[in-house]
Amino acid sequence: MHQLAFPLLIALIVTALAFDYLNGLHDAANSIATVVATRLLSPVQAVVFAAFFNFAAYFLTIAFPSLHAVAETIGKGLINKDVVTPAVIFGALGGAMSWNVITWLRGIPSSSSHALVGGLIGAGVTHAGVSGIQWTGLNKTLIAIVLSPTLGMILAMLIMLLTSWGLRRASANQAERSFRALHLVSSAAYSLSHGLNDAQKTMGIITVLLYSTGYLSGKFEVPHWVAISCYIAIALGTMTGGWKIIETMGSRITKLSQHQGFSASMAGSIIVFGASVLGIPVSTTHTITGSIIGAGVARRASAVRWGVAQNVVTAWIITIPASAVIGAGFYALTLPFSG
Repeated sequence: MHQLAFPLLIALIVTALAFDYLNGLHDAANSIATVVATRLLSPVQAVVFAAFFNFAAYFLTIAFPSLHAVAETIGKGLINKDVVTPAVIFGALGGAMSWNVITWLRGIPSSSSHALVGGLIGAGVTHAGVSGIQWTGLNKTLIAIVLSPTLGMILAMLIMLLTSWGLRRASANQAERSFRALHLVSSAAYSLSHGLNDAQKTMGIITVLLYSTGYLSGKFEVPHWVAISCYIAIALGTMTGGWKIIETMGSRITKLSQHQGFSASMAGSIIVFGASVLGIPVSTTHTITGSIIGAGVARRASAVRWGVAQNVVTAWIITIPASAVIGAGFYALTLPFSG
């Protein structure tokens, strides 16, 4: 157990909530890119819409407490919870937030989730060595880096195919009205899944901090006040929006119709909901990007701007190593004060 003065504990919790806010701001594009690109909603309407459903995920976890599995993976499934210290948490948050700001300023839709994973791994390994890694949790997170966008792409193409066949007898106007309504529903579902998966990452960080400092004893379980605080923070961040990333996600990768927007956001929501049930801290950025590419390819491969997509993929590959290095650096800053 690592003793920590109460003011420092509060400071770390506030820092974690700041990361959650930044996560919402950085990942607003995930939830609203398709509805903004297709002009289904204005940007302001879209961020309010997405923020509402980000927060609504809180009520979903009240009804189904088992959906907190992602928080448990972050809190104790990546680094052994018994070797985590406040300094490790500081390093993890420093690495994740720094990488988020760097990519946000450059308009790169990198993964906030993997930035946090990288920061936690970098700080944790610097503190306790490789033996502190929980390989089962880390491996399934790494596998999801490849699987989530791939499955999102395949599922979006399949949804495009099935819905095209289902509405084959409808007129163009009838099909457009149908897909506008369906797109709005699927976007709400994706925002709900985004809030569910991403808010839990900060919940896991705060919970393991409380556990490691003796403020939480017994069963490793997310306190109610931690959960609601994290859902509020991510919703507020989403309302702020990351407009450069929204532009990249919504229009630079491929132009979207209502049909494609519906297919992409529906495919993404299915993948992210599934990951949440399995306790995998999946990247909502990776998932929706793969889904948007799949919806574009379903029309024609040349509709996708592969150069932009390649830049996005490059950011995916370097996110965990880069944030791990930065996280280790932030952890090292605490050493002079460790006593």
